[in-house]
Amino acid sequence: MATKQGAALDRKKLLGDPIMITTIVLLITFLTLFILYPLAVLLVDSVVGDGGVGFGVFKRIFKIPTFTKAITNTLKIGFTVGVFATAVGLLFAYVEEYVKLNGFVGGLFKVVSMLPVVSPPFVLSLSMIMLFGKAGILTRYVLGIYDNSVYGFWGIVIVQSLTFFPVCYMMFKGLLRNIDPSLEEAARDMGASRFKVFSSVTLPLLLPGIGNAFLVTFIESIADFANPMIIGGSYDTLATTIYLQITGNYDKAGASAMAVVLLSITLLMFIVQKFYLERKSTATLTGKASRVRMLIEDRSVKIPLTLFCATVALFVIIMYICVPVGALFPTWGYKFFPLTGKWFGQVFSKYKGLKVFKDSFILSFISSPITALLSMIISYLVVKRKFKSKGFIEAVSMLAMAVPGTVLGVGYIRGFSNGIFGSGILQGIYGTGIVLVIVFVVRSLPTGTRSGISALRQIDKSIEESAYDMGANSFQVFSTVTLPLIKDSFLSGLVTSFVRSITAISAIILLVTPQFLLITVQINEFAEKGAYSLACAFASILILITYAAVLLMNIGMRRFGVSKISEK
Repeated sequence: MATKQGAALDRKKLLGDPIMITTIVLLITFLTLFILYPLAVLLVDSVVGDGGVGFGVFKRIFKIPTFTKAITNTLKIGFTVGVFATAVGLLFAYVEEYVKLNGFVGGLFKVVSMLPVVSPPFVLSLSMIMLFGKAGILTRYVLGIYDNSVYGFWGIVIVQSLTFFPVCYMMFKGLLRNIDPSLEEAARDMGASRFKVFSSVTLPLLLPGIGNAFLVTFIESIADFANPMIIGGSYDTLATTIYLQITGNYDKAGASAMAVVLLSITLLMFIVQKFYLERKSTATLTGKASRVRMLIEDRSVKIPLTLFCATVALFVIIMYICVPVGALFPTWGYKFFPLTGKWFGQVFSKYKGLKVFKDSFILSFISSPITALLSMIISYLVVKRKFKSKGFIEAVSMLAMAVPGTVLGVGYIRGFSNGIFGSGILQGIYGTGIVLVIVFVVRSLPTGTRSGISALRQIDKSIEESAYDMGANSFQVFSTVTLPLIKDSFLSGLVTSFVRSITAISAIILLVTPQFLLITVQINEFAEKGAYSLACAFASILILITYAAVLLMNIGMRRFGVSKISEK
């Protein structure tokens, strides 16, 4: 009875708050128009043709050998990368949390975890080609190998595994830190070896987390566009096939159907990860360790594990260092010395570098505060308010996490090129900076929302209720009470959104027009043409910009008295 009365009181408060009602309506409209509508249009395009409703388009695309092969290739890459990235990420996390490390190795781990955050998703592909390609520094000029090929399945797998394993590493760090050491020490006291303790105690506790990390990596891998495009060669994946279907064959209906197939795979994985493994993981590992863990100092364990992880970390760092070095080569693959800065000069003198970086910076700078604020509003409504459409808002805002960028790009083309449902409404945003900002917001929304929900669940409801009792409206409560209490998550979402926006490519490559020159699109174009030195020059400047943004935000957050982003 008390629960029903409380719910009724919450509804009465909500209906009496016009600001809150307006916010909810506008939010539902935004999520419906820019997330659900483009996906619904893809589904309609794939089943509705000149002959009416049917599966003719699906039948046609499944008769295309390259498409069916692309599905197999994509699943094979996703599974392999998921296994490799999860295994390496778990090993890194285990070594950091269980093995006594010196400062140098610990520093390497921090650098490796930070590099994928501040760099474009395809930087390692450029480095792989530079080091191990047919005209690579190591393969041709050091080892004298001329008939090798870094392109194809293994090239994609290696690059994606090195790109995504830091994500798994950060996930496992938190899980391992929360395991009570007394559970493992009890097994050791009973005579179990370290391997037996790991396999019979630690690993079972981590199984839900392992499944979660695998599925997250699997989704990231099959949705990746840039790496397969640059280093895939003739090895087709679904993301690249969809792109070529719409840009090369001009088959919008076929591209829509292909996008629906890719979306179905990612949605299935997302549902399993979100509604099964995440809940199971939360139930398995709760609370914090009761005391400090005794770190492993046994040389027979410490040396091989530390050596392996340090080698991988150094290799990844060297791969990233190769990007600015590659931008200094006079002629990529033929003449490496003397080093020259002419390519950096040409970035600005010949290839409109100032416009490229200005457009990218301005669009990302506009989208970042919008994303951060929108994420906090959604988090506030989900955690602190009770209304019937709350589940809809949470589900749709998180749905963007499961939608590959290429799929979203095709959806926006089909959904807004002629206006909503061909009516001409909102057609004016197509081909403008507005649609690019909207895409940036939609793509970064889930990350900020998750961070905001976690922060808001730690705030007692009575703090806000006291402000309401003193006559404040919902806007005043949110802006003066709630938002200051979650400024850590807000600022973190701000810089994360900026970095994700300025390094995005898969969602915008189909939507960008000559009116806007974006860094990642330029890098992709130069890499496709084989102008790797120019691509590296653009990528080097982009990494500097994103790293500077993170550094400045960390300085700002320290002044506000909150934790650094790099420590999250």
